[in-house]
Amino acid sequence: MSKSRQKISHKFESRHRARELAAQFLYSMDLCPWQDFETALELFLGAGSLAEAELPEVKEYCRFLARGAWDRRAEADELLLRVVTGWRPERMISVDRAILRLVIFEGFLNRKLPVNSAISEAVEIARFFGGDESSRFVNGVLARVVRHLFPEGE
Repeated sequence: MSKSRQKISHKFESRHRARELAAQFLYSMDLCPWQDFETALELFLGAGSLAEAELPEVKEYCRFLARGAWDRRAEADELLLRVVTGWRPERMISVDRAILRLVIFEGFLNRKLPVNSAISEAVEIARFFGGDESSRFVNGVLARVVRHLFPEGE
C-alpha cells in the first residue's frame, strides 16, 4: 500500500473511531443531561477512561463532534420531528437518538462529511452499538432527512 493510501486509511479509521466515541459520549449525556458537559467530556476521554489510549487526533475530532452535536441537538431534534411522523425524538432508543444527532450535525448541519458517507457511518455505528433494528431505523430516518432537505435530489 502506498504512503498516501495508508494516510487516507489511517485518517478514515481515526475519524470512524472518533464518531464511535462521540456517539457513546452523546448517549451517556442523554442519560445524564444534568452533568456539566465539558467536565463529563474530559472525564470520558481522560486518564483512567477506556478512551485514554486513543490517538490525540481521535480525541480531538471526538471533542469537535460531541460539542457540535450536543450544542445543536435542538436543531437536530426539530429536524427529526419534521421527518419522523408519530415518533418524537424522546421516544427513540437513546443510542439511536445519539447517533442521529451526531450524523445530523456532522453531515447535514456542519457539512463536514458528504451526506452519503455520513449515512453509511451512522448505519455502521448503529449496527455495532444499537439494537437489532437500529441500523434499519437510522437508515430509514436519514433517508427521510435527505428527502426533506434535498427534495429535488440535489
